[in-house]
Amino acid sequence: MKKPVHNPREVAEIVAIQALSFVAGEPERLGLFLAETGVGPETLRNAASDPNFLLSVLDFVLRDDDTVKAFAKASELHPANVAAARQVLGDALGDRTWERDVP
Repeated sequence: MKKPVHNPREVAEIVAIQALSFVAGEPERLGLFLAETGVGPETLRNAASDPNFLLSVLDFVLRDDDTVKAFAKASELHPANVAAARQVLGDALGDRTWERDVP
């Protein structure tokens, strides 16, 4: 039995890893992501252990409404939870350059 995760940063990293898997599942989307990040397919797995890289994955997914909606649906999350994961991870890493829109 898996141990439940209660640390918000760990949850955010899990969401980011799910997002990376989602991005990797579509060749065109993966190609665009790799081109933008400069990461090669051969180093993708190692990069996934870097929280800053995971932050860039969430940024990539969140920048387009259709992409974030598709990812949220595929991972059975609400799109706001994806944005919250980005906020938590960014805060943990000291990234104050991004703020979610609050209605």
